[in-house]
Amino acid sequence: MNIWAHRGCSQRYPENTLLAFEKAAELEGLTGIELDIQLTKDGYLVVYHDEKVDRTTDGTGEIRKKTLAELKKLRIDAGEGKWEQIPQMEEVLDLLKDKLKSGLLLNIELKNSVFPYEGMEEKILNLVRQYGVKERVIYSSFYALSLERIKTLESGVKTGILDTKVSDCLYKLKGRCGADALHPYWKGMDLPPERIKNYTVRAWFSGHLYPEKPTGTKLDLAALERQGITDVFLNEPEMYL
Repeated sequence: MNIWAHRGCSQRYPENTLLAFEKAAELEGLTGIELDIQLTKDGYLVVYHDEKVDRTTDGTGEIRKKTLAELKKLRIDAGEGKWEQIPQMEEVLDLLKDKLKSGLLLNIELKNSVFPYEGMEEKILNLVRQYGVKERVIYSSFYALSLERIKTLESGVKTGILDTKVSDCLYKLKGRCGADALHPYWKGMDLPPERIKNYTVRAWFSGHLYPEKPTGTKLDLAALERQGITDVFLNEPEMYL
């Protein structure tokens, strides 16, 4: 089973922060790191999951309605009186570029199924190209047209189509989006393993995000593998490595 850090090590550290990514990159045997990108009001790529900043920062409002400068003023509680910021995508690539070039993978989810964020595909493709890590990056989205656009803009890039059920992922993949992998919710494996045996299946999970404490219970990865899952995006990958 291939183990990914979902939004970094997001149970013990604040999700989608440089701290969470730094801790993930230190793990031996980790396949890759997953993160989410959105566009600011002034067109910068930032790493954040929700469309609004309310849940993890001391601010309120939508990412798309704030400038980069405004977002950088927000604080993310990292415990013990320490604070993190919403990272710009360049900061994450600066942090991870050496690890990526030496084998780590990066899954960049385009958070554009609620707001389309015009131009996001071009911006992230150009940025990844500038850092010379194209071969180490996988792009994912719930929005099939976005993945279709990525494939049209640049040949040879790898993509994964997101949905809740693996059947819906498969049907999207067989459409024009041309995805290379299926990214279903782990409880959405509604097809027999033989139907998906020729695909990479990266399953995503929910819950147990920082600052929740480690539970000590572990997933049965062998059981997931028997369902056809090849990779897992975990909030606490350190428990499995």
